[in-house]
Amino acid sequence: MTTRERLEQEEYSLLSARAAKAAETKGRLYEEEPSDSRTCYQRDKDRIIHSKSFRRLMHKTQVFLQPEGDHYRTRMTHTLEVTQIARTIARALRLNEDLVEAASLGHDLGHTPFGHAGEVALTEVTGKPFRHNEQSLRVVDVLENDGRGLNLTAEVRSAILGHTWSAKTPDTLEGEILRFADRIAYINHDIDDAVRAGILAADTIPRSISHVLGETHSRRINTLVENIIECSMDSDTLQMEPQVAQAMEDLRDFMFRKVYRNPVAKGEESKARAILKQLYEYYMKHPEEIPADFQPQLDFEGMPRTICDYIAGMTDKYAVFKYNEIFIPAAWQLR
Repeated sequence: MTTRERLEQEEYSLLSARAAKAAETKGRLYEEEPSDSRTCYQRDKDRIIHSKSFRRLMHKTQVFLQPEGDHYRTRMTHTLEVTQIARTIARALRLNEDLVEAASLGHDLGHTPFGHAGEVALTEVTGKPFRHNEQSLRVVDVLENDGRGLNLTAEVRSAILGHTWSAKTPDTLEGEILRFADRIAYINHDIDDAVRAGILAADTIPRSISHVLGETHSRRINTLVENIIECSMDSDTLQMEPQVAQAMEDLRDFMFRKVYRNPVAKGEESKARAILKQLYEYYMKHPEEIPADFQPQLDFEGMPRTICDYIAGMTDKYAVFKYNEIFIPAAWQLR
């Protein structure tokens, strides 16, 4: 018996009957020999961690564009916080932590530079809705590994695609955990960043919300996580008490009013959108300047799709660098 087979058998004795078992995976897009030492979900996690798109998350904006300070969240730190929350819930419910961890680490790989401002820009220039969950799936299916993709399992792919609440519900409870963990993470850590930026005071959170969830960052997360665990222990779906679920939704609405649409936080978004739009228009006219690893995609996917993929994969800093390189005259040229 290989190590993988032993780990697969242990899942049947350690995990809940509701858990997704590695030995029962629906498989990958392309068949391949299984690992002798890792289950399929452990292998997916490793592939995501070692991917180029995962490394780029450390230089992609969460909410605040080009923040002055070392402690603001990035897509990378957000991803790690989501992963930890998701694993805590999965462990308590005896669900598959490996599946939850892989999906959590990969859920935001498709995010554009400049956060949601980048999504808006690419939607406007292509005339088609750009959704980061769909792009995340495209990254792991097509764009990574020099166009061969990561060939992840169906369960991880379903969780990545379904992590946004507007998408189809994931096929597993582990995928549903990711939905909750993502929302719990961002509405809470964005409060922390907004306070740091001086656009929100912690004591301005409505009393009706604080009374239910708690006064501090850690208490709010603890309340939400523990409530999900308690209410979902014997359920086939993830649940929360109505009062707690409503408080979380009220907190999200509060954050949209006070932070996500705040002119201080979003004051630079028009500039960010302009940068991406001009880059898109430039590469449409000069596709030969797209990097060599994207050139084969031009013939296979078409120019608009390829340019969209290239720009979506940029970090904030790289997008600004390319913009300056293309549109801003160098100092020596002005002498």
